[in-house]
Amino acid sequence: MNHLHKYLLNNLSSTFFPIFFTLFAVTSIIYLVKIASLTSIITMSGFEMMYLYSLNIPVILFYSLPVSFFVSAIINVAKISSEYELIVINSFGLSPLKVMKNFIPISLLMSIALLLISFVLIPKANYSKDIFINKKKQEARFNIKPSEYGQKFGPWYIYVSDKKKNTYFNIILYQNEQNKNTFISAKKATLTNNGNSLSLELFNGTSSIISDELKLVKFKKMIINNHLKQPKQISSLKDIINYWIKGNNDDDLLKNYFISTLPIISILLYISLGYFNPRYQKNHSTAYAMLFLISYIVVMQKLSKTEDLYSMIYLPLTWIIISIGIYILRIKKYF
Repeated sequence: MNHLHKYLLNNLSSTFFPIFFTLFAVTSIIYLVKIASLTSIITMSGFEMMYLYSLNIPVILFYSLPVSFFVSAIINVAKISSEYELIVINSFGLSPLKVMKNFIPISLLMSIALLLISFVLIPKANYSKDIFINKKKQEARFNIKPSEYGQKFGPWYIYVSDKKKNTYFNIILYQNEQNKNTFISAKKATLTNNGNSLSLELFNGTSSIISDELKLVKFKKMIINNHLKQPKQISSLKDIINYWIKGNNDDDLLKNYFISTLPIISILLYISLGYFNPRYQKNHSTAYAMLFLISYIVVMQKLSKTEDLYSMIYLPLTWIIISIGIYILRIKKYF
């Protein structure tokens, strides 16, 4: 039995890692593009961009690992079946259920690892990411470029014609609120860091408010504050528990739970969808794996939006019952 366990794990690793590294690389590119888009708001060096990318690695792992494991486990069983090896194993008295038991330890470890990543590492990484971005904003190193449209300072759209260090010249700000448009123009402005907020000090300008009537105000000095939202601190187990219990994160909690439990609740599916007799049946394992995976993701997304915590019980239970039904119909009859 130990030899069979090692053999199955070796075959699983040869299927798992190519799929995992491909998914990891594709997901990494998506997050790198998102990080690059932040340079329109804050200035970052190449080292800082890589640091921000490293804080996204737990999320990338969380989505890459379960998908890779689910697909590779089914393909692995199908590969051994196509080479008649599972038929031989079955002829020695080892039923598909006994073969399935070899997947229990690795599936359980995968689910535990995903639970730790989703409920501990991801909140801590998000906190560090928010702290980093806030720190960059507090340094007041905004990448506001002269003669460029579409730039923002808080809720304001801002345009400047010239810039010298933290001093801006010929500034125009625009804000659109309900039934009210506000235009502010000034000859000069400076950007100041006040700890938890950034202040834009405007000098010698006018403010125009257009609603039911036009209001025009001239000023020598005006200050616009942009308060930075402070993230909730996550540095201890108590902070993590409070993050999930008091943070109104029920949709994320459900989604993380459903994804984390997928490897362990799908054990019977690995055999049910991958086990076949190559003399009489065709190998449709990849198509089956993708169909069931997509179905699970769609149902998971819908249940997460309902924020029904009871679904933490009935979705995995329904998935296991479906797995048992498929096993009885496809495997138990013939093997």
